[in-house]
Amino acid sequence: MQSKISLFIGVFLFSVFVSGCSNKSVDLSSFSKDGKNIECFDRKTQSFTSVVDSHLHYRPFGGKAIPFDEVNDYLRKTGVLFVNVYGIGQSLDIHSHCTYYKNCPGVPAKPSIKNDFINAKNFLESKPEDIHMTLSMTFPDLAHPENIVEMIELYDREYPKVFTWMGEVNLIKQALIPNQHEPASLEDIENWKEFMAILEKRNIPLNIHSDLGNDEEPLKFLYLMEHVLKLYPNNKIVWAHMGLSIELQKMDPKKHIAMMKSFLDKNQNLMLDYSWDVLDKYYLTPHRELYAEFFNAYPDRLLAGTDFVAAEGKGFEDYKRELKQTSAINKDLNDEAFRNIALGENYFKLLNLDFKAPQICK
Repeated sequence: MQSKISLFIGVFLFSVFVSGCSNKSVDLSSFSKDGKNIECFDRKTQSFTSVVDSHLHYRPFGGKAIPFDEVNDYLRKTGVLFVNVYGIGQSLDIHSHCTYYKNCPGVPAKPSIKNDFINAKNFLESKPEDIHMTLSMTFPDLAHPENIVEMIELYDREYPKVFTWMGEVNLIKQALIPNQHEPASLEDIENWKEFMAILEKRNIPLNIHSDLGNDEEPLKFLYLMEHVLKLYPNNKIVWAHMGLSIELQKMDPKKHIAMMKSFLDKNQNLMLDYSWDVLDKYYLTPHRELYAEFFNAYPDRLLAGTDFVAAEGKGFEDYKRELKQTSAINKDLNDEAFRNIALGENYFKLLNLDFKAPQICK
């Protein structure tokens, strides 16, 4: 009898102890800036997947897109509350009937504003109340920056104050070279000054896709990002995919991490995103301990994202799988890094959003 009473008391005390740690799904109210009546986040009972998708392409390279509202339902079902609404800055020739550039070598993928404008129209017509959206300008051709300021002014006229992010834009993306992608040169980068000044003044982050290199020459293109960071130290820059790519599968992870640490140490306005399931396949899962240690050492310098492309033919299970893959490393983050990265505190601070991540239950 006494043992039963002791067991009952133990269960009761434990229930009191965890009462502040709900296992229910969080919503936007869980991220109130004032922190009032906000329950802590219980990592033992709540999902490890990120509540922020800072890198989601609502538009494909070509062909039809998954409907805007359907993509938003994917977010609801997976617990994603904050999202960057990317287009695709490079559109395939509409007469080609191509949906994915790698299946259509030789078909031009040219910079365009149309995907951004479609996103803005959908956003204004169907803005969800339960998901916070940040719209991004993805149109810039970094190798030909002469009209970028003019295009920003067009966006200002057509959709004032709607776009508060820029990117993903391609500095060098090897996979697109067969589709006539032109990497930016050092001289091109020096000619970014006008539009970079606008971004700096407006506090707009810039997400740049810049491959480090490939398996034959792992650091072939490193000099390009080095030049960007040297010339524009006051701009908020996010290095997409930590510089990795499908062409670079065999880089020594210790060397990669050391390089990323060096860049972060020297450039206080630089952040990294670890979007794309390719990273998980070749780096984050095979070398989980190394990358978790890196993330934990730099908990305020990383952003979560999927790099999902909402092309017709894909569906909820595809998004769910990619979110789980890109979030898998979250399981091995310490509480500070998990809160900053998976629960979005870094994202909120970067954009000066009126949200605050909940504390982790102790």
